Amino acid sequence: MIGSIADIRKNYSQERLSEKDAEANPMQQFSKWWDEAMASEIDEVNAMTLATASSDGIPSARIVLLKGYDTTGFTFFTNYSSFKGQQLAENPKACLVFFWKELERQVRITGLIEKISSAASDEYFSSRPAGSQIGALASPQSQVIESREWLDNHYKDLENKLEGKQLQRPSHWGGYIVKPVIIEFWQGRPSRLHDRLQYILMQDGEWKIERLAP
Repeated sequence: MIGSIADIRKNYSQERLSEKDAEANPMQQFSKWWDEAMASEIDEVNAMTLATASSDGIPSARIVLLKGYDTTGFTFFTNYSSFKGQQLAENPKACLVFFWKELERQVRITGLIEKISSAASDEYFSSRPAGSQIGALASPQSQVIESREWLDNHYKDLENKLEGKQLQRPSHWGGYIVKPVIIEFWQGRPSRLHDRLQYILMQDGEWKIERLAP
């Protein structure tokens, strides 16, 4: 079993990433790669790993969905009372990782994180399907619950109670934005000699580009 897993290999050979072709600003470089990922029709192209840590350094990671990005950072939504929300309250730093295997690419984003405005969270919540809105109300995310039946019954009770009503965003649910200080772009290359370009935000607001060994 161990041998068969260790023998799994893929030789990356699609593209290359050079300093002369990279954008000077990492958000422009991300947009370039994002457009190419979208054009490739990757399933759940916006899925990203979110890594957080508690104040004592215990890490945790999970998949969340990117819901927007701009020159400021990367936005996602969740339950503020969840385990990740608790860690972010203790230690407002995070790392995001996109893996687009079809393009043999990764993007790793390290940054500071904060809640977005209530108005922006309200706007996104109102755009969600009714079932997702009720789900945000019904689920005490990350808490121990007695059974799946309890969750289904609680959801159904709320669905009946709120039928025909315009739902308001619960105060425990909303958006975060990760404001990057380091962004790394990884392009798979043959013989594991991958291209890795790292952008570091300097004190003057400019970005420094460095090549990392694979």
